[in-house]
Amino acid sequence: MDDSIYYKRTVVKEQVPSQFLGTERPVRVFLPPGYQELVTYPVIYCQDGEQFFNFGRIVTHMNRLIFDEGVNPAIIVGVDVDTAVRTSEYAPEGERFSAYTRFFAEELLPYIESKYSVRTEAADRILAGDSLGGTVSLHLALNYRSLFCNVISLSGAFLQETRARLEQEPDLSWLYLYMLIGLDETEVKTERGTFDFLEANRLTKEQLEAKNCRLWYEEKPGKHLWGFWQNELPAAMKLFLK
Repeated sequence: MDDSIYYKRTVVKEQVPSQFLGTERPVRVFLPPGYQELVTYPVIYCQDGEQFFNFGRIVTHMNRLIFDEGVNPAIIVGVDVDTAVRTSEYAPEGERFSAYTRFFAEELLPYIESKYSVRTEAADRILAGDSLGGTVSLHLALNYRSLFCNVISLSGAFLQETRARLEQEPDLSWLYLYMLIGLDETEVKTERGTFDFLEANRLTKEQLEAKNCRLWYEEKPGKHLWGFWQNELPAAMKLFLK
């Protein structure tokens, strides 16, 4: 097959207005090959949208899965972030966390669903994020479980605040979670300090299993970098796009 079909893409740039954030938020929307409004599609919502599209190569992965493996086409929504305020929006204790999560659930979803032919059941929405993007994705599912039940976490920053939040949940059998963590992620430098992400993910895994979360958990040699996550992303996508 001609490789060029993997790289053809329709990506629409949007500016989503937000009262919670007090400004517009840039969003990019990938429409799968053959997109038509008479059909409804599952949708993957990505934190760090620009990075998922550029470094994660999620669109190329989606095209390959469609053409080579017969995976159901999905719309992909990449929500961009200003790196200067990323931690305050994505970290549970961040000052903009509440505003960002409300924007995501209460403004972004209705905006996308009014303009694009996406399915609107929780089972057909997938949240995806790397590092703190994995954190905010999990918290979105916990806080808006009627909207989200599928999460892809690439080396999620599941630190004390997140584990405390999980402790409040009596049962997580409704949650489908893919967790990837690198064996080389024992000293990850962040704005908030240096953390052992491998240990944090192992502790979180134990919590999730004890609460009956439907969990796919993978440890592999890898560092806290897109070069590691990019190669594992297609397998994660396939889990949710049978």
